[in-house]
Amino acid sequence: MTDYQIVGRLFKYVTDIDWRMFIQTSIMADVLCVPSMRDNLDENANFNVQLNRWILKSIGAWPKSSDVSYCQIYLHRLNKTICYALIIFLMIPCGLYLTLEVKDTYDKLRLTGPLSFCLMAIIKYCALNIRENDIRQCFEYIEWDWKKVKHNEDLQIMKENANLSRRIVIVCATFMYSSAAFYYIAVPFARGMITEMDSNVTYRPLVYPVAKIIVDARRSPINEIFFGIQCISGFLTHSITTAACGLAATFAMHACGQLQLIISCLENLVDGREDSNDTIEERLADIVQRHVRALNFISLTEEVLNEISLVEVVGYNYQYLYSQGWQYNETMGRVTYIILFVSVTFNIFIFCYIGELLADQCQKVGERSYMIDWYRLPWKDVRGLVLILAMSNSPNNLTAGYLIELSLTSFGDKISCISFSQIIKSSLAYLNMLRTLTE
Repeated sequence: MTDYQIVGRLFKYVTDIDWRMFIQTSIMADVLCVPSMRDNLDENANFNVQLNRWILKSIGAWPKSSDVSYCQIYLHRLNKTICYALIIFLMIPCGLYLTLEVKDTYDKLRLTGPLSFCLMAIIKYCALNIRENDIRQCFEYIEWDWKKVKHNEDLQIMKENANLSRRIVIVCATFMYSSAAFYYIAVPFARGMITEMDSNVTYRPLVYPVAKIIVDARRSPINEIFFGIQCISGFLTHSITTAACGLAATFAMHACGQLQLIISCLENLVDGREDSNDTIEERLADIVQRHVRALNFISLTEEVLNEISLVEVVGYNYQYLYSQGWQYNETMGRVTYIILFVSVTFNIFIFCYIGELLADQCQKVGERSYMIDWYRLPWKDVRGLVLILAMSNSPNNLTAGYLIELSLTSFGDKISCISFSQIIKSSLAYLNMLRTLTE
């Protein structure tokens, strides 16, 4: 066995340490922060995850802590039950309507898109609930990393990454909620009321039609009740997608920030910082611990996003049909189609973009560990850099279901296992087919 293999196995053994237990049992006295700075760090940590907390709590997916009361547990479960019921409220009546009453091919295609979007939403919601413990552990990582900040330049790096992730969440939420407002509110009101002379009823068309075997949704006030509940359910499904994208952005950008801190520590490994009196061995040990924690956090992030990213990538073509819920030849329908198409494309881009950033930062750690003045270090300390070099050369890319690598290359060439140009071609083929059927 070569020395390189021995070093690799040693580092793998180090990465298998239960760092969560280490976080819970470590003493906080080594954090060299004055009380005012400690308060600011707590505020920054809360600011980093604030948007995620709001969105996840609104859909009942915010991970509960271990010290909650029984009343809070029941309320948490009730919130989840209501969210599941709202999504099912969209799927089952519309699914029965599609199966029993729709005969026209165009109408079937038109309803397949919204139903597929609901199916994807409930799968992602199940994934968020199943991964609740992993999500909570990721937030514990983030909170602990903020509390361990000792230097102002490190704090600035973490703030920059936190602000970037926050902007991504805001943009994603803006697209998703704007598309929901157009699709569930603006378009139905733009179409106006429909009057059927044979049955002498006037009603507002529903985004998700309801089978008459359940209830006649054309009658008032049933029509108004179903319209309101469908609007709430529609915003819920878009909130789930926003929450998934927000988690991906927050976790990935935090990991990038930690890798940037490791690069900063490597640059100060030889000479040290001016405001610190630690030795080379202590600085090297801190770098290795930071690197191990960052790799563990990346691995945990991939576990959290695995199913969600796979659903997003594979369901891209089906989400295109979602935009065909209303007639494309109407002005409001065209605007809605553009917003929906941009929203779903932006979500895929975010997953691929953060995967690209994370892979680049992992490689930069290895490059920086070689570019420093390592020849000025004692020989026994230089050998410690081999661990970092070995793990930086190993792939640390995020994947969708361990099948598709999330990167800008996959976004442009092989997203959904086919090229992006083929996706555009298939989307245009759907559009041409719909035009043919309506002529």
